Amino acid sequence: MDVSTLKLFVEVMLRRNFTEVAKTERMAPSSVSRAIASLETELGTRLFQRSTRKLEPTEAGLRYFERIAPLLEELTEAGMMVADSVGRPEGTLRVSAPAVFGQMFLVPVVMELHNKYPDLTTELLLNDAYVDLVGERIDVAIRLGSLSDSSYIARRVRAIRYYICASPEYLKRHGAPATPQELAQHECLLFPRGEYSLSWLFRDAANNVEEVQIDGRCLITNSESIRHCALSGMGLALLPDWLVEPDIESGKLQTLFDDYEVTATDYDSAIWILQPSRAYVPLKAKVFVEHLLGWCSNATE
Repeated sequence: MDVSTLKLFVEVMLRRNFTEVAKTERMAPSSVSRAIASLETELGTRLFQRSTRKLEPTEAGLRYFERIAPLLEELTEAGMMVADSVGRPEGTLRVSAPAVFGQMFLVPVVMELHNKYPDLTTELLLNDAYVDLVGERIDVAIRLGSLSDSSYIARRVRAIRYYICASPEYLKRHGAPATPQELAQHECLLFPRGEYSLSWLFRDAANNVEEVQIDGRCLITNSESIRHCALSGMGLALLPDWLVEPDIESGKLQTLFDDYEVTATDYDSAIWILQPSRAYVPLKAKVFVEHLLGWCSNATE
């Protein structure tokens, strides 16, 4: 058996799906299946029970995984330490982030790193789903909002402020609501995900919080699209500072209710950098985080 086969075994154990592992490893599913079958033949026992619907580990497979996974983790970390001894980041860096934030902030960082470090390659997973950092072999992840998962190393970059904003054209046609209650008379651009589409929360200087019901005819699943609709004069939007501050500064969007702190969920919303809990953090991840922090600081000043 070789190390690559053992790594495939661990990936299959974590995902319980040959096809998903094949996509990540850029292999054919049949190649993954043959590798596992070869390992089972070498060990003289079945590691998985296969059916048309699911792939389940046997008792022998679970015991083997419990012994092999920590050894492979140590082997991987030892390899990263040796690679980092050359003093420059190299290899493949896997980064997960929300799509819009990644397009705005991560792509420029990656371009900068690639120009500086020719031996570094990057895989960006840009979508709004929360991924399993260990199962997906993610080196660095960005999450926005409040943080509930404490199993990762987390760094709070900064708080996120939300603005209620609208285009000058919309406000000229419909006027600006004078109180939060007057939002009921306006077209609000809705984000149809749970509590986001139901109400907005207003907190005043005395720390009093009021929940205001909102309504609108346009439900949009992407914050960048909501921004474009607001710029086009379609309605009022609740959007994060990192997305709309350039529009506010240029006058393309005007803010409302600046005397309040406004949110749709809670008041602990922030930009977070997450990394898997491991004894050794590779140089490529350290360098990426340093560049990202610098870029975010410059872009939001």
